[in-house]
Formats: sequence, structure tokens, C-alpha cells
Amino acid sequence: MHELGIANSILEAVRTEIARVPGGYATKVSVRIGEMTAVDPEALQFSFDVLTQETNLAGLQLEVQICPLRNRCEECGEEFIVRDFDIQCPKCGSLRTKFFSGDEFALDYLEVEEYGTSFIGAQSTE
Repeated sequence: MHELGIANSILEAVRTEIARVPGGYATKVSVRIGEMTAVDPEALQFSFDVLTQETNLAGLQLEVQICPLRNRCEECGEEFIVRDFDIQCPKCGSLRTKFFSGDEFALDYLEVEEYGTSFIGAQSTE
């Protein structure tokens, strides 16, 4: 279950960012995960909840955005979502397509509350 390690890495990144905001606390963290990473969002949420229980990050909300596998046609430039591993271009029918998205894992944003105000700090780990 590599989701536990991933959840731990997310929390380490959150702690690093929170340390930069004296008196601040994290309320929400969002991650983008490509469908080809084989991360189970439910297992990730469960691991995240277990790791934040009874810590200063208890109540931190995790948002997971799944990014589909996407290819680009080398013939016509069409970008499309790959379904059922069918890499044929839906526009021109070419099989000369290249993968360009769907394996990412990135911290998208972190919401932090500070003394009654809020702001969003963006960070990407791509």
C-alpha cells in the first residue's frame, strides 16, 4: 500500500509550508494525481486520515484530482483522453500518438488560515 507513503509525503510538504506562516494552520490541501500512477484515491484518503488523527493537522481536508491519460496526435495535433488503452486519434484515425499527461503527481495548492484571514499558497512538485 504505497498510498501511506504518499500521504506521508503530502503531510511533510504541508508541514514545510506551514512553517513559513507563523501562527497559520492548514485547512485544505489539493493534489493532482494521474490515473497511470495506480494510486487508489480511497486508500490515499484513508491513509491521510489515519496520519492526521490526533495531530496538529487533524481536520485538514484532502482534495484529490484525478488526471486522465491524455495523448497528442503527431499527424494532426489533436489532444484526446485515452480510453481503454485506445491510442488512435479520434480526429484523423492515426495511430501515431504520444502520451503527454496522466502520470503526474503534484501538490496543487494549500489553503492556510492565519489570524482570522485566509489565503491560498500554491506549490507544484512536478
